[in-house]
Amino acid sequence: MIPLLLYVAIFVAAFFIVRLGARKMTERHDFTSLKTVTFGDESAVRPDRWASVISIVTIFLLWGAFTGSKWVPVHAPGPFIGDTQFTYTAEAPDGARDDATVFIRVFEVGADVTEPEIDPGDGFAKNDVITVGAWRSKLLLFDQNDEITRKDGARIVAIDGQPVEPGGEVITDAGRVAVTSKGSLNYEPPKGMQMEPIWLPPPEAVVARVAEIASEGYQNFTLWEHLGWSLYRVVLGFILGAAVGIPLGYAMGLSDWFRGWFDPIVEFMRPVPPLALIPLVIIWAGIGESGKIILLFLAALWIMTIAARAGVSGVNITKVHAAYSLGASRWQILRHVIIPNSLPEIFTGARVAMGVCWGTVVAAELVAAEKGAGMMIMVASRFQLTDIVIMGIILIGVIGYGIDILFRIAERWLVPWKGRS
Repeated sequence: MIPLLLYVAIFVAAFFIVRLGARKMTERHDFTSLKTVTFGDESAVRPDRWASVISIVTIFLLWGAFTGSKWVPVHAPGPFIGDTQFTYTAEAPDGARDDATVFIRVFEVGADVTEPEIDPGDGFAKNDVITVGAWRSKLLLFDQNDEITRKDGARIVAIDGQPVEPGGEVITDAGRVAVTSKGSLNYEPPKGMQMEPIWLPPPEAVVARVAEIASEGYQNFTLWEHLGWSLYRVVLGFILGAAVGIPLGYAMGLSDWFRGWFDPIVEFMRPVPPLALIPLVIIWAGIGESGKIILLFLAALWIMTIAARAGVSGVNITKVHAAYSLGASRWQILRHVIIPNSLPEIFTGARVAMGVCWGTVVAAELVAAEKGAGMMIMVASRFQLTDIVIMGIILIGVIGYGIDILFRIAERWLVPWKGRS
């Protein structure tokens, strides 16, 4: 919750700083800057590069700050590491009470640790000593060295002077101490606000994994082979889906017969997630490469079909009437009016379809895949190798973003008339 609030605060502060200061220094003087009406004009909205840079830096700083990264200067409070203690009060069956101290050594997980030597004390409740890893908890059988045990009727009635019952807990300066239903103690040191590496490793651990797997490989294949195979499957599945979906969308947009015939099928399959088709694809095509390609083909097919159909439906009818008045044939209208004016919708659908394919390839590679980014992520997750999981997610996102940029460049080059009447 705190990282989210910090992110929102940085967003608001950066918005006003850039709007009031830096943006005036980088104002553009081009055709768009001369427009008098820009609200609602999509062609006048361009990404603010300052916002992009600040957004990425903010996410990186929050990631590093809440994982104790050495790459960022400011850190959130981390887990307690060192020696601490708390005192419990034991009550004998006859009502007599005695205090004992539990000496605790909290160590960094993976580091060598030795228990401190202590004096057990003189009362019937003896002092105890435990070692516990940071972010971990430890169960303490407090009476294992006491003269009067739980079997004799002894029980804990207070922690650091605070009354407690079985099933209750007390927050002390040393951390959280809970009394279980059977009367033993469960100690948990203060965790701070940083994430444990097993849940979220710092950025340098992820970068180190990239270098390691790029040079040594993972699951018998190098990093580039894993990414290359995933990219090959996604691109091939997308190309096949577009090759079928675009003509089908044009046919549905131009023919009432095709619209009536295929509309129930398309609208039925459109909301079905590709992951739900995995069992059926396995039954039909097996667990080889063909099954994965078919699944990605189906992920792209319906999106491209709807995009092409929407592109045809969105063509300005006055342009079609103007072409007919000039004596154009149906083929000429299709070639010079419908296709050019539908390309913006098709490019938008292509970007969406490519994103869906990247999301589907992870699931597609779950089925008997020997290589691929999705397979690498899933295998790593079974062994709680979170750094490999995050590395794979980041690389998939970077590649997907790169492909989206290529689509944008191609759209600007092939469809320069987008947003103009």
